[in-house]
Amino acid sequence: MTRRIQVLPDEVANQIAAGEVVERPASVVRELMENALDAGATRVEVRVERGGKRRIRVTDDGEGMSREDVLLALDRHATSKIRTASDLKTVRSFGFRGEALPSIAAVSRLNMETHDGVGEVGTLLRSTGGRILEVQDFPRQRGTTVEVKGLFFNAPARSAFLKSVSAETRAISEVVTTLALANPTVRIALHSDERPLLDLPACRDLGERLARLWGEEAASSLVGLGEEESRARHEAPEGYRVRGVVQRPDAAQPGLRRGYLFVNGRPFRDTALQRAVDRGYRTTIPYGARPWYVLYLEVPEGAVDVNVHPAKAEVRFREEAKVQALMEEVVRSALSIEDSSATFTAAGGAPHLRVAEPERGWGDAHSASQRAGTASSADPEPGQMALFLSGREGHESEVAGEVAAPALQPERARLWQLHNTYILAETRDGVLIIDQHSAHERVLFHRLMEAYGEGGQAAQRLLFPLTIRLTAEERSQVEEVSGILHRAGFEVEPFGTDTVIVHAVPNPHPYFDPERCFREMVAELTSGTSDLMRSARNQHERIAMTFACKGAIKAGQRLSEGEMQELFDALFATELPHHDVHGRPTIVRLSAGELERKFGR
Repeated sequence: MTRRIQVLPDEVANQIAAGEVVERPASVVRELMENALDAGATRVEVRVERGGKRRIRVTDDGEGMSREDVLLALDRHATSKIRTASDLKTVRSFGFRGEALPSIAAVSRLNMETHDGVGEVGTLLRSTGGRILEVQDFPRQRGTTVEVKGLFFNAPARSAFLKSVSAETRAISEVVTTLALANPTVRIALHSDERPLLDLPACRDLGERLARLWGEEAASSLVGLGEEESRARHEAPEGYRVRGVVQRPDAAQPGLRRGYLFVNGRPFRDTALQRAVDRGYRTTIPYGARPWYVLYLEVPEGAVDVNVHPAKAEVRFREEAKVQALMEEVVRSALSIEDSSATFTAAGGAPHLRVAEPERGWGDAHSASQRAGTASSADPEPGQMALFLSGREGHESEVAGEVAAPALQPERARLWQLHNTYILAETRDGVLIIDQHSAHERVLFHRLMEAYGEGGQAAQRLLFPLTIRLTAEERSQVEEVSGILHRAGFEVEPFGTDTVIVHAVPNPHPYFDPERCFREMVAELTSGTSDLMRSARNQHERIAMTFACKGAIKAGQRLSEGEMQELFDALFATELPHHDVHGRPTIVRLSAGELERKFGR
């Protein structure tokens, strides 16, 4: 009887296993760099030829290996990282399976030079297709160099699926960039065909590394964040925290997204967490914008499973929903601070994330941006203080108490209106320029979203109701959202086949035109094609956004000093005072330092 099931030869089994770990040259670079970083390297140099197809060479100054360890290193599942299955719950090293080197060796011609610092010489190992050809003494300094030539020389089917040299080089550069962000204190260099692509010296913090990678201007568009648990709507699980940077909303653009996630120092991919970051930006960026971020999540032992993907690119969290909620709220908290507002220039430089003291997050730069201050109360003109508090009877104390406004100059805390459109406020650090329409948009949106949970927004009954004729589509839309419109303050009654009667309206300010606002709201809700409509999560948010947009005071409207002061206080009582619902800034900062530079001081 003929046996149909057979044990594959080691050579075939090794090539199959290599296919799970070694997908392309970038996979080899990642595995070799991770080994170098696990070995405590302070300097890692990567050289590739022809996109890594011809040659990959990774050199480090880590702890190196003895001859005995070198011989074991090409055996599958030989590792120094773990000893028992329970170690997988606490592993902090990049590698732990003992698969990388044997997998790479199985599909290449591999040379390895290493020295552990013991004795006068190190070891040189040569292998082809996983077979060791030579092991001998070799003079070199402490550390390891692994050279991989002819990747997939014995697997032509795999080689045929490699992309162009430029595409493979870009993939390698992305791998090196990711590991450079995971290890800012390590010097990392990448050369392609003898051309330097990256040369990153050891940095003090993440901000410095980002400036080296992306340039000072791009790095200065990033805002540092911390745990911000005191402001999160969801209580963070014990031992969880997030640090890193997110991009200022005014700098976020469509197109290329630079987004990096790390858990306990390990890079990983997670579309659910990426969506959580996007939710944190809700109502602060235009539709289609893709903000950059570099986020480091720290979790306690046993809270994450890193052994769920052949290339260790994905992880699984024990409390996935809480991690997503924490990520969203921490990002949103970062967008509520002054540092997230727009600036005239990028002169502020890159933010600083301390590497040696991660518990401090963004350190002094972050805490300084949130220092408490009390806006001065210029004496309002009689009858003006109800301007922006309309419909909020009994809640006046909330306006100045929810979020600390910027510290104004104690003796010269006046506000000025420019071109009947912008409000200027002198602060200790310079000047804030506030767009009155955008600021009032944010106030109205915040108020209505809060009012939804309290039964609805206060309305004012009209002595003469409005009779408004609509198209069939508009009439149908009004009927569909009539309940939400009522909670927004619009009491609407159908009349005939193409008309509605509006009996009551909200009263957000004395200059409010209820008929124009209602018509514009209905038109935008009906079309549903605007970026504002596409960015909203649900009908409640759509109506709040359109009401805020159409109902806010307009550019060109003259305001009294009391009205300006009240708008200023109301703006800083909102959750996200620096951004309007369209994703535009409400505030632009002009620092005293920038003024001094312009005047040559």
